[in-house]
Amino acid sequence: MLLLQWHFTFGDPLKIGSDLPSRDIKMQDISGKDVSLKDASTTNGLLVMFSCNTCPYVIKNQQRTIAICDYAKKMGFGVILLNSNEAKRGDDDGLAQMKTYAAEQKYNWFYALDKENVIADAFGANRTPECFLFDGSLKLAYHGAIDDNASDADNVTRNHLRQAITELVSGKEVSVKESRSVGCTIKRKS
Repeated sequence: MLLLQWHFTFGDPLKIGSDLPSRDIKMQDISGKDVSLKDASTTNGLLVMFSCNTCPYVIKNQQRTIAICDYAKKMGFGVILLNSNEAKRGDDDGLAQMKTYAAEQKYNWFYALDKENVIADAFGANRTPECFLFDGSLKLAYHGAIDDNASDADNVTRNHLRQAITELVSGKEVSVKESRSVGCTIKRKS
């Protein structure tokens, strides 16, 4: 039973208030350039979302991902999506497939390859999608899901991430700092 639990979780996620980890590690972006989390951040902060091309939850909720990333950019935040599915690089989560997927979705933010799960491990990220929102001081202000209903967009009652972004921009403290991410596990190499 312990082995099954290890399969689904890697470690404890970053605590609220933590500094942005691994900020200077360069990762290959779909643009062909190398980018770090620090490069992607702005004076308002940074939205880091662990994502991929293959998770049914990511695919089903793609419009929500696009909407929240557009909103974060509009509100002056940097945005980077990270594909940490190292065990699926030979399948549909390689860089070439990421470029195709991002073009189809019309991504206008960074989408980078987290090689060997280095960033996911530093964050304690376990799911796709899983969101980490950092404030202008690059301190973790929110961690969790985009909203409160990953299964049904029509029955969302609270947009956690959007609210956290709005509160940060307004100079308020984030009222809901953590929520539970629902999605596929990040496919780490064993």
